[in-house]
Amino acid sequence: MSDLNTQDHRIVGVLSRLEAVVDAENAAIGQDPDFDVSRSNSIKSRCLYEMTMLFNGIRPDDLEPEHKQHLETVREKLKINNIKVKAHMEAVRDIAEMIKETVAAWEADGTYSEDQFRASRLS
Repeated sequence: MSDLNTQDHRIVGVLSRLEAVVDAENAAIGQDPDFDVSRSNSIKSRCLYEMTMLFNGIRPDDLEPEHKQHLETVREKLKINNIKVKAHMEAVRDIAEMIKETVAAWEADGTYSEDQFRASRLS
C-alpha cells in the first residue's frame, strides 16, 4: 500500500469515527438521560486531535474531492453538535440553579438553621 493510499485510509477512518461519535451524541442529547456526555466528549476530542495531527501539513487543495465532501459533512454535523451541547449545558446550569434556589427556600422556610440555633443558645 502506498503512502497516499495509507493516508487516504487514515483520513477516511478518522472522519468516519468522528462522524459516528458526533451522530451518536447529537441523537442522544436531550433524548437519552443515561447518555454519558463526558465520555462522548472525550472520544470526540481524541478524534479531533487525531484529525488535526493527520491534516497537519495537508492543504485543503491536496485533499481528494470525496475527502473534502466528507470533511464538510462532518463540519456541518459539528456545528449542530455545538448548538446541542451548548443548549444541554445551559439546561444543566438552569436545573442546578433551580435546585440551589429550592434548597435556599427550604432553609428559609421559617425554621432555624443550625447556625441560628447555636446563636440563639448563646443569648
